[in-house]
Amino acid sequence: MITGSIVALVTPMKPDNLDLDWDALDRLVEWHIEQGTHALVAVGTTGESATLSVDEHSRVIKAFVEVSNGRIPVIAGTGANCTQEAIELTKAAQKVGADACLLVTPYYNKPTQEGLYQHYKAVAEAVDIDQILYNVPGRTACDMQAETAIKLSHIDNIVGIKEATGDLQRAAEIIKATDDQFAVYSGDDHSARELILLGGQGDISVTANVAPKLMSEMCAAALAGDAEKALSIDKKLLPLHDAMFIESNPIPVKWAVSQLGLIGGALRLPMTQLTDANQVKVKQAMQDLSLI
Repeated sequence: MITGSIVALVTPMKPDNLDLDWDALDRLVEWHIEQGTHALVAVGTTGESATLSVDEHSRVIKAFVEVSNGRIPVIAGTGANCTQEAIELTKAAQKVGADACLLVTPYYNKPTQEGLYQHYKAVAEAVDIDQILYNVPGRTACDMQAETAIKLSHIDNIVGIKEATGDLQRAAEIIKATDDQFAVYSGDDHSARELILLGGQGDISVTANVAPKLMSEMCAAALAGDAEKALSIDKKLLPLHDAMFIESNPIPVKWAVSQLGLIGGALRLPMTQLTDANQVKVKQAMQDLSLI
């Protein structure tokens, strides 16, 4: 089971032409391994999956796998609002060696709960790789209810859920109703500590792009049941959590990673650069943690 601080990694792009920056990607992966990140998510929401072509999508996942070289797990974002497309992306991720796949609920379509069940069941039956559900209704206009997640947990290669609602009661319900082979991950940095202490297995994190060591330490403490240590670290991180969502993700986090000198910070439209006023706020949060 994949546990701990799992970074939803930004996808570096060249400022001049917005092509993918492979050298920067290599640096990012190496840096995260050095900093103690426990696993990587390639081309999730934070990785601007919505603006990558299918070919780029597969190439980024392959690059993650090759650079990490088995040192930490790689989870590939392969969700889509078309079931057949999700199957094709998941097959591509399996082919290049991803350890697991993360599949967001079908966005825009607004399927019923039965539609969600059938969608995920079809992908799981078509591709024999571990799969993690991803529920983020704030971005998809589609909310997977706890009952649906619990029902899907009985499918062998559906091994977990990234629950990004911040609803701890819902997370607790899923944890209680599923067995030890089904992992519940936070997709909300603000409540990740509490979710792990409830029995969750980690945090698929935006903040970990910028403060990977602190996030790794916080998650490790929470997983060990050391609530006091986890709270102490999380209190320090709270202003950075806030700063990472001062504008739509991944606008603030990509700017922040650029300030670490790891990437150029370019975004593809319709994402735009962080405003000057918010740059000041993000920079202050980073300085307060001695990150820059």
